[in-house]
Amino acid sequence: MKISFIGAGSMAEAIITRLIETKICHQDEIYATNRNNKEKMAELERRYGIHTTYNLEELLQDANMIVFAVKPKDADAVLQKVRPFINDNTVFVSVLAGISLHFLEERLNTGSSIVRAMPNTSASVGKSATAITFNSNVTVKQMQLTQDILAAVGMTTVVEENQLDAITGLAGSGPAYIYYLVEAMEQSAKELGLEADLAKKLIIQTLSGATEMLLSSKKEAADLRFEVTSPGGTTEAGIQVLQQKAVKEAVIECIKTAANQAKELGKLHESRHINSL
Repeated sequence: MKISFIGAGSMAEAIITRLIETKICHQDEIYATNRNNKEKMAELERRYGIHTTYNLEELLQDANMIVFAVKPKDADAVLQKVRPFINDNTVFVSVLAGISLHFLEERLNTGSSIVRAMPNTSASVGKSATAITFNSNVTVKQMQLTQDILAAVGMTTVVEENQLDAITGLAGSGPAYIYYLVEAMEQSAKELGLEADLAKKLIIQTLSGATEMLLSSKKEAADLRFEVTSPGGTTEAGIQVLQQKAVKEAVIECIKTAANQAKELGKLHESRHINSL
C-alpha cells in the first residue's frame, strides 16, 4: 500500500501519526510533500521515518490513496498538477472545508474516485469525529480503505455531501467551542481564588465525566441536566444565569454561522475559479 499526503500541516501530521501508532500503515508506505517548507519536511522524515519529496512522480506514482490537505486557496493549482497521476486504483481524499465533489471532479477527472472528509483537530489524539462522503466512482474496496484510514483518528460516519457544511459547523469547529467554554471556566476559577493547576484538573475531569455520562446513559442531555438541577440549588442558580444571557441561543447561532461560513467559502472558491477561466 502507498498513501501520499499533499500538504503536511497539522491535520496531515495527525493522520500520519495515528496511522503509524495504530500500525495501519508502515512508515515506508507513507509519502508526504508541502509547498516549500523544507524544514517541516525534514522534521516529518526524522520524527516518523516516512518518505518526503518534492518530486510529484515519486510522490504520486502508484499511490493507493492521495490525501489532499493544502490550503483552499492553493487547491486549483495543486489539483492540476496532480491530475496526470490519478488512475483507477487511486482514491483521492480531500479534507478541505467547502471544496465540493463536483469541483474536485472537474479539476481531476470525472472518472476519478474522490472522497470528501471532515475530521477535526482531535484527530491528533485519535478522537476526531469525522464525516465522510463518496462520489459514485469510489469502489467498495476504496470505501473500506478510506474508512479504515480515517478510523485511525477517531469515529467515522458516512453522510450525504449536502450535510458536510452543517457537520463542519458542528463537529469540525466543535473543539474550539469546548475550549472557549473551558477558557471561561478557568477565568471564573481564577476570580474565585482557585489555583490554575487545580482548576484545570477539576474542569478536565468534569468534562470527561459528563462525556462518559452522555456515552453510557440512554438519557437525553436535557434529562441529565435536570437530574443535577435541584430546585433552589447551586446548579439551578448557575443555569438561570445562562438562560438569562441566552447562552443556548448563542451556541445555536454560533454553529449555524460556522456552517453557513463553510458553505460560503465553498461558493467563493468556486466562483473565483469560474471567473478566472
